[in-house]
Amino acid sequence: MTAPVRVGVVGLGRLGRRHAGNLAWRVPGATLVAACSPVEEERAWARASLPALALHDDYASLLADRSVDAVWLVTPTSLHPEQIIAALRAGKHVFCEKPLSLDLGECDRVIEESARHPELQVMIGFVRRFDPSYRDAFDKVAQGAIGRPFMVRSQTCDQNDPDGFFVRFAPTSGGLFLDCSVHDIDLARWLLGNPRPTRVFASGTIAIHEGLRECGDIDNGVGICEFEGGRLAVFYASRTMAHGHDTQTEVIGTGGMLAVGRNARANRVEISDASGVRNECTPTFFERFEEAFLHEAQAFVRALQGGAPTGLTLADAREATRIGIALRQAFERGQPVNLDMLG
Repeated sequence: MTAPVRVGVVGLGRLGRRHAGNLAWRVPGATLVAACSPVEEERAWARASLPALALHDDYASLLADRSVDAVWLVTPTSLHPEQIIAALRAGKHVFCEKPLSLDLGECDRVIEESARHPELQVMIGFVRRFDPSYRDAFDKVAQGAIGRPFMVRSQTCDQNDPDGFFVRFAPTSGGLFLDCSVHDIDLARWLLGNPRPTRVFASGTIAIHEGLRECGDIDNGVGICEFEGGRLAVFYASRTMAHGHDTQTEVIGTGGMLAVGRNARANRVEISDASGVRNECTPTFFERFEEAFLHEAQAFVRALQGGAPTGLTLADAREATRIGIALRQAFERGQPVNLDMLG
């Protein structure tokens, strides 16, 4: 495909609007021609905020729109497998937000369907691979800057939400590890050279949000994943940070270590007063990864136009789900889980 990629966005919630804005104004080679949402308020936002485009209140209607080359799915995780499969059968390329699914059987259905359509590309949005700092870290590790990498410590910690959004979301989220740690899981595999995972351990607690207890979820958790060859990853996930969204990662090697994002700073301004020296922090992942979301979209559109592959595969997305499920099971059972038992 050398002509502009004509894109239809599906889902216009808080993240869908970010994707739509990037595709409308900031992604060379892409033209936003359609959007879909069953929510009238979201369609009204699109009319007021986006260039002229076709608006659909039904996904099947968008798929029937012959002006759409690729669909951009920013929808609930439970819908991802069926929506991806339907898009492939309609002849559309697919970008889909993470995770691919919360169920391995559904992941396999998508992979099998994708294999039937080799002319179409599917990408799952593990956005941190497109963050400039993480990309630089990956390149330095690949160049041997820290010797042989053998351990990753990575965290995704959201600012506490006293309104309880995560409590309402928890029954369909897949649990803290699948929802919060899936990016860290993907990063660890990527930075360690995609080793085969062998065993996981997990523990967690409810520090603030007692409402999570009803669905067996937690608001703070720690997981350990063992990989072949003695490589390790340690994950920390939290819903209760007081200071803001705090994503950070360390890679430890035989000849050194590197760190990404140790200070969750909003910018480079520092305030010094009688209380000490401090800086403002990123409030949500939108602000922390705004540039990465843009680079991610640009990379997928370039790939559709014959450029370099993004490097992300459906197998990567399945493996992140598999490890996330194992961590959830390890927490629920209070004992290690062998990955070979999950298929």
